[in-house]
Amino acid sequence: MKVYPREQYLRKIRPFYDDDLIKVVTGVRRCGKSCLMASIVEELRKRGVADKDVIYLDLDKRGNRSIKTPDQLEAAIESRLIDDDFKYLFIDEVQNVKGFEEVVNAFNTDGGFSIFITGSNSYLLSGELATKLTGRYVEFEMFTLSFSEYLDMKAFLGKEIRDARIEFDDYLRYGGFPRSLEYDDSEAKARYIEDVVNQIIEKDIKTRRKIRNVATFERVMTYVINNFGAPTSLTNLVHYFNDVERIPVQRRTIAAYIESLVEAKILYRCSRFDLKSRKSLRGEEKYYLADPGIYFARNVDVRLNYGPSLENALYLYLRSRGYRLSVGRIGKLECDFIARKRNEYAYIQVSMSIADRNVEEREYRPFGYIRDGYPRYLFTLDPLLQEREGVHHRNMIHFMETNGELL
Repeated sequence: MKVYPREQYLRKIRPFYDDDLIKVVTGVRRCGKSCLMASIVEELRKRGVADKDVIYLDLDKRGNRSIKTPDQLEAAIESRLIDDDFKYLFIDEVQNVKGFEEVVNAFNTDGGFSIFITGSNSYLLSGELATKLTGRYVEFEMFTLSFSEYLDMKAFLGKEIRDARIEFDDYLRYGGFPRSLEYDDSEAKARYIEDVVNQIIEKDIKTRRKIRNVATFERVMTYVINNFGAPTSLTNLVHYFNDVERIPVQRRTIAAYIESLVEAKILYRCSRFDLKSRKSLRGEEKYYLADPGIYFARNVDVRLNYGPSLENALYLYLRSRGYRLSVGRIGKLECDFIARKRNEYAYIQVSMSIADRNVEEREYRPFGYIRDGYPRYLFTLDPLLQEREGVHHRNMIHFMETNGELL
Protein backbone atom coordinates (compact mmCIF):
# COMPACT_ATOMS: atom_id res chain seq x y z
CA MET A 1 0.00 0.00 0.00
CA LYS A 2 1.32 3.43 -0.98
CA VAL A 3 1.82 5.74 2.02
CA TYR A 4 1.51 9.53 1.98
CA PRO A 5 5.03 10.81 2.81
CA ARG A 6 5.09 13.43 5.59
CA GLU A 7 8.07 15.33 4.19
CA GLN A 8 8.07 17.86 7.03
CA TYR A 9 9.06 15.09 9.46
CA LEU A 10 11.13 12.96 7.10
CA ARG A 11 13.35 15.97 6.45
CA LYS A 12 14.09 16.22 10.19
CA ILE A 13 14.81 12.51 10.67
CA ARG A 14 16.86 11.75 7.52
CA PRO A 15 20.19 12.99 8.96
CA PHE A 16 19.84 10.39 11.72
CA TYR A 17 18.96 7.30 9.64
CA ASP A 18 22.39 5.71 10.20
CA ASP A 19 23.14 7.39 13.51
CA ASP A 20 23.48 5.46 16.77
CA LEU A 21 21.19 7.97 18.49
CA ILE A 22 17.82 6.37 19.22
CA LYS A 23 15.13 8.06 17.15
CA VAL A 24 12.03 8.62 19.31
CA VAL A 25 8.83 9.70 17.53
CA THR A 26 6.02 10.84 19.83
CA GLY A 27 2.52 12.08 19.07
CA VAL A 28 -1.16 11.48 19.74
CA ARG A 29 -2.51 8.12 18.58
CA ARG A 30 -3.35 7.92 14.87
CA CYS A 31 -1.44 11.09 13.98
CA GLY A 32 0.59 9.12 11.42
CA LYS A 33 3.60 7.75 13.31
CA SER A 34 3.29 4.24 11.84
CA CYS A 35 3.01 5.63 8.31
CA LEU A 36 6.06 7.79 8.97
CA MET A 37 7.97 4.66 9.95
CA ALA A 38 6.72 2.93 6.79
CA SER A 39 7.96 5.91 4.74
CA ILE A 40 11.41 5.62 6.33
CA VAL A 41 11.50 1.89 5.57
CA GLU A 42 10.54 2.65 1.96
CA GLU A 43 13.36 5.19 1.67
CA LEU A 44 15.87 2.74 3.16
CA ARG A 45 14.86 0.10 0.61
CA LYS A 46 15.31 2.62 -2.20
CA ARG A 47 18.82 3.18 -0.85
CA GLY A 48 19.50 -0.51 -1.26
CA VAL A 49 18.93 -1.77 2.30
CA ALA A 50 17.92 -5.45 2.15
CA ASP A 51 14.62 -6.62 3.69
CA LYS A 52 16.54 -8.91 6.05
CA ASP A 53 18.21 -5.85 7.58
CA VAL A 54 14.93 -4.11 8.44
CA ILE A 55 13.18 -5.36 11.59
CA TYR A 56 9.72 -3.88 12.16
CA LEU A 57 7.60 -4.61 15.22
CA ASP A 58 4.18 -2.97 15.55
CA LEU A 59 3.17 -3.75 19.13
CA ASP A 60 -0.44 -2.69 18.47
CA LYS A 61 -0.75 -5.23 15.67
CA ARG A 62 -2.57 -8.53 16.06
CA GLY A 63 -0.01 -11.20 16.80
CA ASN A 64 2.28 -8.80 18.65
CA ARG A 65 -0.14 -7.70 21.37
CA SER A 66 1.00 -10.58 23.58
CA ILE A 67 4.47 -9.00 23.75
CA LYS A 68 4.19 -7.35 27.14
CA THR A 69 7.48 -7.96 28.97
CA PRO A 70 11.09 -6.97 28.23
CA ASP A 71 12.04 -10.64 27.79
CA GLN A 72 9.24 -11.18 25.27
CA LEU A 73 10.28 -8.05 23.37
CA GLU A 74 13.91 -9.12 23.27
CA ALA A 75 12.94 -12.61 22.10
CA ALA A 76 10.74 -11.15 19.34
CA ILE A 77 13.64 -9.05 18.07
CA GLU A 78 16.19 -11.88 18.35
CA SER A 79 13.93 -14.22 16.39
CA ARG A 80 14.08 -11.81 13.45
CA LEU A 81 17.90 -11.58 13.36
CA ILE A 82 19.38 -13.93 10.75
CA ASP A 83 22.94 -12.54 10.55
CA ASP A 84 25.27 -9.94 12.08
CA ASP A 85 24.83 -7.28 9.39
CA PHE A 86 23.88 -3.73 10.41
CA LYS A 87 20.14 -3.60 11.20
CA TYR A 88 17.43 -0.95 11.22
CA LEU A 89 15.13 -1.70 14.15
CA PHE A 90 11.64 -0.17 14.29
CA ILE A 91 9.41 -0.65 17.36
CA ASP A 92 5.97 0.93 17.00
CA GLU A 93 3.94 1.82 20.14
CA VAL A 94 6.82 0.71 22.34
CA GLN A 95 5.09 1.88 25.55
CA ASN A 96 2.93 -1.26 25.34
CA VAL A 97 5.88 -3.12 26.93
CA LYS A 98 6.51 -2.09 30.50
CA GLY A 99 10.25 -1.88 30.99
CA PHE A 100 11.03 -1.62 27.25
CA GLU A 101 13.83 0.81 28.10
CA GLU A 102 16.30 -1.88 29.18
CA VAL A 103 15.82 -3.79 25.91
CA VAL A 104 16.23 -0.70 23.73
CA ASN A 105 19.22 0.34 25.81
CA ALA A 106 20.86 -3.09 25.45
CA PHE A 107 20.52 -3.25 21.65
CA ASN A 108 21.75 0.33 21.37
CA THR A 109 24.77 -0.39 23.60
CA ASP A 110 25.68 -3.54 21.66
CA GLY A 111 25.94 -1.49 18.45
CA GLY A 112 25.12 -2.54 14.93
CA PHE A 113 21.59 -1.10 15.12
CA SER A 114 19.87 2.08 14.08
CA ILE A 115 16.84 2.16 16.36
CA PHE A 116 13.52 3.94 15.76
CA ILE A 117 10.75 3.83 18.38
CA THR A 118 7.33 5.47 18.52
CA GLY A 119 4.97 6.15 21.39
CA SER A 120 1.60 7.79 21.84
CA ASN A 121 2.15 9.63 25.08
CA SER A 122 4.67 11.61 27.06
CA TYR A 123 5.21 8.73 29.52
CA LEU A 124 7.60 7.47 26.87
CA LEU A 125 10.33 9.89 27.87
CA SER A 126 9.44 10.22 31.53
CA GLY A 127 10.99 6.99 32.73
CA GLU A 128 14.23 5.08 32.42
CA LEU A 129 14.78 5.88 28.75
CA ALA A 130 15.34 9.54 29.54
CA THR A 131 17.67 8.81 32.45
CA LYS A 132 19.60 5.88 30.97
CA LEU A 133 20.01 7.38 27.54
CA THR A 134 20.78 11.00 28.38
CA GLY A 135 22.18 12.51 25.23
CA ARG A 136 21.72 9.24 23.32
CA TYR A 137 18.30 9.79 21.84
CA VAL A 138 16.68 12.46 19.72
CA GLU A 139 12.94 13.16 19.92
CA PHE A 140 10.66 14.11 17.06
CA GLU A 141 7.19 15.22 18.07
CA MET A 142 4.58 14.53 15.44
CA PHE A 143 1.22 16.24 15.01
CA THR A 144 -1.87 15.53 12.95
CA LEU A 145 -1.90 16.95 9.42
CA SER A 146 -1.20 20.64 8.96
CA PHE A 147 -3.45 22.47 6.51
CA SER A 148 -0.93 22.17 3.65
CA GLU A 149 -0.50 18.45 4.41
CA TYR A 150 -4.30 18.12 4.55
CA LEU A 151 -4.55 19.51 1.01
CA ASP A 152 -1.59 17.45 -0.22
CA MET A 153 -3.02 14.25 1.22
CA LYS A 154 -6.42 14.92 -0.34
CA ALA A 155 -4.65 15.21 -3.71
CA PHE A 156 -2.64 12.06 -2.90
CA LEU A 157 -5.92 10.20 -2.26
CA GLY A 158 -7.49 11.57 -5.46
CA LYS A 159 -10.04 13.67 -3.57
CA GLU A 160 -11.53 16.86 -4.97
CA ILE A 161 -9.91 20.05 -3.64
CA ARG A 162 -12.33 22.96 -3.49
CA ASP A 163 -11.86 26.68 -2.78
CA ALA A 164 -9.22 27.23 -0.07
CA ARG A 165 -11.68 28.91 2.32
CA ILE A 166 -14.13 26.00 2.08
CA GLU A 167 -11.32 23.50 2.62
CA PHE A 168 -9.99 25.51 5.58
CA ASP A 169 -13.41 25.58 7.24
CA ASP A 170 -13.63 21.80 6.84
CA TYR A 171 -10.12 21.48 8.28
CA LEU A 172 -11.16 23.54 11.33
CA ARG A 173 -14.20 21.30 11.81
CA TYR A 174 -12.89 17.82 11.12
CA GLY A 175 -9.17 18.25 11.72
CA GLY A 176 -6.21 16.39 10.35
CA PHE A 177 -6.21 12.80 11.59
CA PRO A 178 -4.84 11.27 8.37
CA ARG A 179 -7.27 8.39 8.13
CA SER A 180 -10.29 10.67 8.59
CA LEU A 181 -9.59 12.03 5.09
CA GLU A 182 -10.59 8.67 3.67
CA TYR A 183 -14.19 9.31 4.77
CA ASP A 184 -16.35 11.70 2.76
CA ASP A 185 -19.29 11.50 5.15
CA SER A 186 -19.07 13.91 8.11
CA GLU A 187 -20.75 11.41 10.46
CA ALA A 188 -18.19 8.76 9.53
CA LYS A 189 -15.37 11.25 10.21
CA ALA A 190 -16.86 12.08 13.61
CA ARG A 191 -17.26 8.38 14.52
CA TYR A 192 -13.68 7.65 13.53
CA ILE A 193 -12.25 10.54 15.58
CA GLU A 194 -14.42 9.65 18.58
CA ASP A 195 -13.12 6.08 18.34
CA VAL A 196 -9.54 7.42 18.37
CA VAL A 197 -10.27 9.47 21.49
CA ASN A 198 -11.88 6.44 23.17
CA GLN A 199 -8.81 4.33 22.37
CA ILE A 200 -6.57 6.95 23.97
CA ILE A 201 -8.76 7.06 27.08
CA GLU A 202 -8.81 3.26 27.40
CA LYS A 203 -5.19 2.49 26.47
CA ASP A 204 -3.27 5.53 27.65
CA ILE A 205 -5.27 6.99 30.53
CA LYS A 206 -7.64 4.63 32.36
CA THR A 207 -5.27 1.67 32.49
CA ARG A 208 -2.22 3.71 33.47
CA ARG A 209 -3.85 6.20 35.81
CA LYS A 210 -6.29 3.66 37.29
CA ILE A 211 -9.10 6.21 37.28
CA ARG A 212 -11.75 5.16 39.78
CA ASN A 213 -14.52 7.66 39.11
CA VAL A 214 -14.84 7.37 35.34
CA ALA A 215 -18.01 9.47 35.17
CA THR A 216 -16.35 12.46 36.87
CA PHE A 217 -13.26 12.07 34.69
CA GLU A 218 -15.49 12.15 31.59
CA ARG A 219 -17.22 15.33 32.82
CA VAL A 220 -13.90 17.09 33.46
CA MET A 221 -12.54 15.99 30.09
CA THR A 222 -15.68 17.16 28.28
CA TYR A 223 -15.53 20.54 30.03
CA VAL A 224 -11.89 21.18 29.11
CA ILE A 225 -12.35 19.98 25.52
CA ASN A 226 -15.46 22.15 25.07
CA ASN A 227 -13.61 25.18 26.47
CA PHE A 228 -10.40 24.78 24.51
CA GLY A 229 -8.51 28.01 23.97
CA ALA A 230 -10.09 29.66 27.03
CA PRO A 231 -8.17 30.54 30.23
CA THR A 232 -8.55 27.59 32.60
CA SER A 233 -8.16 28.08 36.34
CA LEU A 234 -8.19 25.10 38.71
CA THR A 235 -9.89 27.26 41.33
CA ASN A 236 -12.71 28.09 38.92
CA LEU A 237 -13.02 24.44 37.86
CA VAL A 238 -13.34 23.31 41.49
CA HIS A 239 -16.05 25.93 42.03
CA TYR A 240 -17.88 24.96 38.83
CA PHE A 241 -18.02 21.22 39.51
CA ASN A 242 -18.73 21.43 43.24
CA ASP A 243 -21.12 24.39 43.33
CA VAL A 244 -22.71 24.45 39.87
CA GLU A 245 -22.67 20.83 38.68
CA ARG A 246 -22.93 19.52 42.27
CA ILE A 247 -20.20 16.99 41.57
CA PRO A 248 -17.93 16.64 44.63
CA VAL A 249 -14.36 16.59 43.33
CA GLN A 250 -11.10 17.78 44.84
CA ARG A 251 -8.68 20.23 43.27
CA ARG A 252 -5.86 17.66 43.08
CA THR A 253 -8.19 15.19 41.33
CA ILE A 254 -9.11 17.72 38.64
CA ALA A 255 -5.43 18.59 38.25
CA ALA A 256 -4.56 14.89 37.86
CA TYR A 257 -7.31 14.37 35.27
CA ILE A 258 -6.11 17.31 33.18
CA GLU A 259 -2.50 16.19 33.48
CA SER A 260 -3.47 12.73 32.22
CA LEU A 261 -5.08 14.32 29.13
CA VAL A 262 -1.91 16.34 28.53
CA GLU A 263 0.33 13.29 28.98
CA ALA A 264 -1.84 11.32 26.55
CA LYS A 265 -1.46 14.23 24.10
CA ILE A 266 -5.19 14.88 23.75
CA LEU A 267 -4.49 18.36 25.11
CA TYR A 268 -1.53 20.74 24.93
CA ARG A 269 -0.94 23.16 27.78
CA CYS A 270 -0.05 26.73 26.87
CA SER A 271 1.30 28.62 29.89
CA ARG A 272 1.25 32.36 30.47
CA PHE A 273 4.39 34.46 30.20
CA ASP A 274 4.69 37.91 31.76
CA LEU A 275 6.52 40.25 29.40
CA LYS A 276 7.47 42.67 32.16
CA SER A 277 9.07 40.18 34.57
CA ARG A 278 10.07 37.75 31.75
CA LYS A 279 8.78 34.89 33.88
CA SER A 280 6.22 32.15 33.33
CA LEU A 281 3.03 32.58 35.34
CA ARG A 282 1.22 29.79 37.13
CA GLY A 283 -2.53 29.41 36.86
CA GLU A 284 -5.01 30.20 34.12
CA GLU A 285 -3.23 28.32 31.39
CA LYS A 286 -4.92 27.72 28.09
CA TYR A 287 -5.40 24.23 26.67
CA TYR A 288 -5.48 23.43 22.98
CA LEU A 289 -6.69 20.24 21.33
CA ALA A 290 -4.30 17.82 19.64
CA ASP A 291 -6.60 18.00 16.63
CA PRO A 292 -9.51 20.35 15.76
CA GLY A 293 -11.70 17.33 14.99
CA ILE A 294 -11.73 16.23 18.63
CA TYR A 295 -14.19 18.99 19.55
CA PHE A 296 -16.60 18.33 16.70
CA ALA A 297 -16.50 14.56 17.13
CA ARG A 298 -17.84 15.03 20.67
CA ASN A 299 -20.43 17.75 19.97
CA VAL A 300 -23.56 17.81 17.83
CA ASP A 301 -23.18 21.51 17.04
CA VAL A 302 -20.83 21.80 14.04
CA ARG A 303 -20.94 25.59 13.76
CA LEU A 304 -17.49 27.11 13.90
CA ASN A 305 -16.45 29.35 16.78
CA TYR A 306 -13.67 31.01 14.85
CA GLY A 307 -11.89 32.60 17.81
CA PRO A 308 -10.63 29.46 19.58
CA SER A 309 -10.62 27.39 16.37
CA LEU A 310 -8.19 29.74 14.63
CA GLU A 311 -5.99 29.93 17.73
CA ASN A 312 -5.96 26.13 17.99
CA ALA A 313 -5.03 25.67 14.33
CA LEU A 314 -2.20 28.21 14.51
CA TYR A 315 -0.95 26.76 17.81
CA LEU A 316 -0.63 23.27 16.30
CA TYR A 317 0.91 24.62 13.10
CA LEU A 318 3.63 26.57 14.90
CA ARG A 319 4.33 23.76 17.38
CA SER A 320 4.78 21.34 14.47
CA ARG A 321 7.39 23.71 13.05
CA GLY A 322 9.45 23.77 16.22
CA TYR A 323 8.18 26.92 17.94
CA ARG A 324 7.61 27.05 21.69
CA LEU A 325 4.44 28.95 22.52
CA SER A 326 3.05 30.75 25.52
CA VAL A 327 0.28 33.25 26.18
CA GLY A 328 1.74 36.73 26.69
CA ARG A 329 0.60 39.04 29.47
CA ILE A 330 1.37 42.74 29.14
CA GLY A 331 0.01 44.43 32.25
CA LYS A 332 -3.76 43.89 32.01
CA LEU A 333 -3.61 43.09 28.32
CA GLU A 334 -3.02 39.74 26.69
CA CYS A 335 -1.10 38.77 23.57
CA ASP A 336 -2.51 35.56 22.09
CA PHE A 337 0.90 33.94 21.61
CA ILE A 338 4.58 34.53 22.13
CA ALA A 339 6.43 32.22 19.75
CA ARG A 340 10.03 31.28 20.53
CA LYS A 341 12.60 29.46 18.47
CA ARG A 342 16.14 29.37 19.75
CA ASN A 343 16.74 32.93 21.05
CA GLU A 344 14.28 34.64 18.72
CA TYR A 345 10.76 35.77 19.62
CA ALA A 346 7.61 36.78 17.73
CA TYR A 347 4.38 38.25 19.11
CA ILE A 348 1.07 37.08 17.67
CA GLN A 349 -2.55 38.17 17.70
CA VAL A 350 -5.31 36.08 16.10
CA SER A 351 -8.74 37.31 14.99
CA MET A 352 -11.25 36.20 12.40
CA SER A 353 -11.39 39.73 10.95
CA ILE A 354 -10.44 43.31 11.71
CA ALA A 355 -13.00 44.82 9.31
CA ASP A 356 -14.71 46.28 12.38
CA ARG A 357 -12.70 49.31 13.58
CA ASN A 358 -13.26 48.44 17.27
CA VAL A 359 -11.92 44.92 16.72
CA GLU A 360 -8.93 46.35 14.85
CA GLU A 361 -8.07 48.66 17.75
CA ARG A 362 -8.47 45.84 20.27
CA GLU A 363 -6.15 43.52 18.35
CA TYR A 364 -3.46 46.15 17.81
CA ARG A 365 -3.54 47.52 21.37
CA PRO A 366 -1.23 44.89 23.00
CA PHE A 367 1.41 45.48 20.32
CA GLY A 368 1.69 49.12 21.42
CA TYR A 369 3.02 48.03 24.81
CA ILE A 370 5.78 45.81 23.43
CA ARG A 371 9.08 47.68 23.59
CA ASP A 372 11.55 45.27 22.04
CA GLY A 373 12.27 44.92 18.34
CA TYR A 374 11.02 41.38 17.77
CA PRO A 375 8.48 40.92 14.95
CA ARG A 376 4.75 41.26 15.59
CA TYR A 377 2.09 39.39 13.61
CA LEU A 378 -1.65 39.72 13.24
CA PHE A 379 -3.37 36.68 11.70
CA THR A 380 -6.89 37.01 10.30
CA LEU A 381 -9.01 35.58 7.49
CA ASP A 382 -9.29 38.98 5.82
CA PRO A 383 -8.48 38.92 2.08
CA LEU A 384 -7.21 42.52 2.19
CA LEU A 385 -4.15 43.02 4.38
CA GLN A 386 -2.79 46.17 5.91
CA GLU A 387 0.58 47.20 7.28
CA ARG A 388 0.21 49.31 10.39
CA GLU A 389 2.71 50.26 13.10
CA GLY A 390 5.21 47.72 11.83
CA VAL A 391 2.84 44.79 12.43
CA HIS A 392 2.88 42.03 9.80
CA HIS A 393 -0.75 41.33 8.84
CA ARG A 394 -1.12 37.81 7.42
CA ASN A 395 -4.00 35.84 5.99
CA MET A 396 -3.91 32.64 8.04
CA ILE A 397 -5.19 30.37 5.25
CA HIS A 398 -2.48 31.51 2.83
CA PHE A 399 0.19 31.41 5.56
CA MET A 400 -0.59 27.81 6.49
CA GLU A 401 -1.22 26.66 2.93
CA THR A 402 2.22 27.93 1.85
CA ASN A 403 4.08 26.68 4.96
CA GLY A 404 4.89 30.19 6.17
CA GLU A 405 7.49 30.93 8.83
CA LEU A 406 7.71 33.64 11.50
CA LEU A 407 11.46 33.78 12.12
